[in-house]
Amino acid sequence: MKMQNIWKSVFALLALLTLLPVVSSAQALVVGLLFSLFIGNPWLDQTKKLAPKFLAYSVVGLGAGMNLNVVFEVGLSGVSYTVVGIACTLLVGWLLGGLLKVNKDSGTLISVGTAICGGSAIAAVAPIIKAKSEDVSVSLVTVFMLNAAALIIFPWLGHHFHLTEEQFGLLSALAIHDTSSVVGSAAQFGPKALEVATTVKLTRALWIIPISLLFVALQKWNSEKRSNSKLKKPWFILGFLIMAALVTYFPDFKGVGANINYCAKRFLVMVLFLIGSNCPKSALKEVGIKPLLMGVILWFLVSVSTLSAIKLGWIS
Repeated sequence: MKMQNIWKSVFALLALLTLLPVVSSAQALVVGLLFSLFIGNPWLDQTKKLAPKFLAYSVVGLGAGMNLNVVFEVGLSGVSYTVVGIACTLLVGWLLGGLLKVNKDSGTLISVGTAICGGSAIAAVAPIIKAKSEDVSVSLVTVFMLNAAALIIFPWLGHHFHLTEEQFGLLSALAIHDTSSVVGSAAQFGPKALEVATTVKLTRALWIIPISLLFVALQKWNSEKRSNSKLKKPWFILGFLIMAALVTYFPDFKGVGANINYCAKRFLVMVLFLIGSNCPKSALKEVGIKPLLMGVILWFLVSVSTLSAIKLGWIS
């Protein structure tokens, strides 16, 4: 009993430490996974209930970091290839998931993360489809691993294929998952690449909203087919939009909004620690390595097709 209390204290301390700005999302998730695998989550019943709720609260706060006017303005300039890219990625992801026999929720989250903006998209869609902690964890681990690889691989690709800064900015924005990795990769290539990458990535990030609403509609349709199933309303999507609207149309709220957005990002890091800690070894074994394989193949196909389209002048 005494040892159990010690581990409870250690777990609580680690959760609090993830709120520090020096801890990244990937680090928090991995620490949570390792704690679960080698020690065991001493608060498992509590964290399994709290993690989905906390994840939804984080998504609401992330809305305070989005200026709708800027996003809509940017989105109009690249809406055609953005829509085609997202649609094709989701379709190929669905086909790959079926071919590799990947768990439906894991496949969905990996596809959404690859198509839009990595961890943020996964965080938005996971509560809607009621994904299990192990499916969310595997999806996030896959995305984080590929993000790290992109920081090394993409600058080399850009130089190898003699891309201009504008072309490399497009490649980074359309083929790398998370915004932080897009920025990190483009910054290595040049200031113009960084400007283009940041702008186009903003367009992709906007698609969190319609894609989330699409999954809401699909869940509603599925629940209507099963008369005994009720759809839980994703209130956090409305909260996300309200936050974004407040920051966009009420200048006095921008300062507060920036603080809310920062706190939401740090809170999301702690939530990822909890999600990782909710995955016992047996659950991860059940999920298997197939989702990771799917993520790598899907990312490879997206990267190659995007690079080819840029070189052929289809995307500019």
